[in-house]
Amino acid sequence: MTTTSPAASPPDPDTVEAPARPATAGRASAHPAWSVGPLLLRLHFYAGVLVAPFIAVAAVTGLLFVFSPQLDSVVYDRELHVPVAGATRPLAEQVAAARAAHPAGELATVNPPVNPGDTTRVAFSLEELGDRQHTVFVDPYTNEVRGTLTTWFGETPLMTWLDDLHRNLRLGVVGRNYSELAASWLWVVALGGLWLWLRRLRESRRSNGVPGKANGRGRGWIRRLLLPDLRAGKGVRRTRGWHAATGVWLVIGLLILSATGMTWSRFAGGHFNMALDALDSSRPVVSTDLGGGAPAASGGGHHGAEAAAGDAPAFDPADVDTVLRVARDAGLGGPVDITPPAEAGTAWTVTQTDLRWPVREDKVAVDPANATVTDRLDFADWPLLAQLTSLGVAAHMGYLFGPVNQALLAALAVGVLCVIVWGYRMWWQRRPTRAARRAPVGAPPVRGAWQRLPTRAVVVGIPLAIGVGWALPLLGVSLLAFLAVDLVLGALAARRARRAIPTSPAPAG
Repeated sequence: MTTTSPAASPPDPDTVEAPARPATAGRASAHPAWSVGPLLLRLHFYAGVLVAPFIAVAAVTGLLFVFSPQLDSVVYDRELHVPVAGATRPLAEQVAAARAAHPAGELATVNPPVNPGDTTRVAFSLEELGDRQHTVFVDPYTNEVRGTLTTWFGETPLMTWLDDLHRNLRLGVVGRNYSELAASWLWVVALGGLWLWLRRLRESRRSNGVPGKANGRGRGWIRRLLLPDLRAGKGVRRTRGWHAATGVWLVIGLLILSATGMTWSRFAGGHFNMALDALDSSRPVVSTDLGGGAPAASGGGHHGAEAAAGDAPAFDPADVDTVLRVARDAGLGGPVDITPPAEAGTAWTVTQTDLRWPVREDKVAVDPANATVTDRLDFADWPLLAQLTSLGVAAHMGYLFGPVNQALLAALAVGVLCVIVWGYRMWWQRRPTRAARRAPVGAPPVRGAWQRLPTRAVVVGIPLAIGVGWALPLLGVSLLAFLAVDLVLGALAARRARRAIPTSPAPAG
């Protein structure tokens, strides 16, 4: 790794820790007396050094998950694919074949194939599986059962494993804190880095005597914003160019990943759902009420049993063909989930599940006795925030637009890893190289950033920080931890500086 001597690359006044000194002297001449810049710089430094590992882990695990559909096709080829052999059998026969192979549990959902050569998926709920299910894969041409897998919301075991790795490092509820911490800080690091880079370019123009309005917004400025300066010598300045320019290209995608990642996080996600409820913007639910008939007791699960002992059957599985036909006639194309009634006297539901384009999430309730749609809920009728949430989740998981979304997410993940590596490289390159200096690695920016805040920034910033800390608890707690550590380190540095000052000898008698 390349290092530089002080003579080859003079330290930047806004990135190198200064020795302890009075607050008035701590205001470097490179900045206005009152500015939020030093605070953002110090915050960006701490987040980059201490939070970047969590972001890096999230990027690596997300990169693995994004290609899980392709991995599924290879690992579960027998369960997912069959040779095309003429016309498909009735869906009710396929459900009966799945039931014969899996007599336990309650019928939960049926997913008929969309493309030739795909299998039909018939999922059964069992109390001991919790939120997971046993999914039986049936050849739609021969009714042959191709296998059974334990699935989670339609995800195969491999996809579930990778999903858990990304969300919680397979550590359960406690592990979810890591991904929420990464998502909570990602937008802060991205926006803070963008602001610092723009400020540096502006100060560079001023120091070179370039009029801001005349040439500051021309092609040269855009080039310096988006491209690293390859003419810079080896060292921290070249590394910073790659770090900052790459971050500019990534910032929009990082903001989207941060926002969508927090929507289903542990603490921030709970507050987000509370906000949706308060704004009446949660995902609406289709009505399954048929307006008659006393509901019979179900088998005790989330979905009603076909026929619980001593009770009237909640539904007839043979109705599945009629339900699918009515839904198709109603315009629900593509992949769908067919869900049987939860209890007698209620309707079947059919939901579009085209994750490549989530606007195709229409849902209908079907009464098979009359072959009619009893209620309908189109994606276009959802509240705007619910629509944006659905689109954002699909984009975050790599489903939106299919391979295009996957390629963009892969580029984001690789780009973030590069930015993090360059950030740590800058930290190492800025380390003091003289033996007299105590810091073995790069020093943080100068202290006194809190003292440079304008009064209006304090008045607005404190309530804003409290509100953000409540909405994003892990961000607020970690920010307080950074502040506490910074105050302790500052006090220790000041104490060492006072001890280093030689005392004057007492005057002779």
